[in-house]
Amino acid sequence: MARPTRPTSATAPSRSAARRRDSNAPRPSATTVLEEAVRALAPEDGANRLVQRIAAGQAPRSVFAAFALEQRHLIAADRLSFQHLARRADGDPPVADFFDLLAEEESRALARLAGLTDACALTDRDVAGYRPRPGCQAYPSYVARLALGAEPADVAVALTANFAAWGGYCATIRAALREHYGFPAAADGFFALFAEPAPEVATAARAAVQQGLDTGQARPERAHRYGQLLQAYEVMFWNSLDE
Repeated sequence: MARPTRPTSATAPSRSAARRRDSNAPRPSATTVLEEAVRALAPEDGANRLVQRIAAGQAPRSVFAAFALEQRHLIAADRLSFQHLARRADGDPPVADFFDLLAEEESRALARLAGLTDACALTDRDVAGYRPRPGCQAYPSYVARLALGAEPADVAVALTANFAAWGGYCATIRAALREHYGFPAAADGFFALFAEPAPEVATAARAAVQQGLDTGQARPERAHRYGQLLQAYEVMFWNSLDE
């Protein structure tokens, strides 16, 4: 069988010409990219069994104690990951600023978590002796992996899609805490932090992703792959609590 002949320079486009075409191609805006990621990566209805049960008042109160204990580990891990992403993006201030902001949000979240911890009557001994569940800690483990090697602007896209789902879950739980479980007002502070719109975070995300698009570092299709796994690990977290 004859080998196909290699195209000559007269018939094959040069790499530089291909790059010029790519650079001249219109780039989508950060707003478009983020809106598409939120839409395309939204979890399937019914995927999160536990939040559905909480909304109906069917989950045991003990699940909130487990949630608080798992979140202490998750928050600490995510804060380190966001700080590392900020350092990696040091040459791109909008991207670094986004991850610095997320790291600060994690510190606020940990402070808000104290209200739920107290409402669940968890002691220092309970906190120190708790053994995290592997299925609950898969999410921060993957975020740490992205922090080590993924393009930070792509991580910003993936996280924004995940935050949309997470915020919806928190809003549902916030409403259920008092309606079905009789928790005091202080217990819902953690969920309120994420259930309510965060314009500062949204603005920072758009700036970070726009920087990535303008420099050619962001690749939405790659970001979607990261986002698909983040959403899967998010659901795993909740369903592991429900086991």
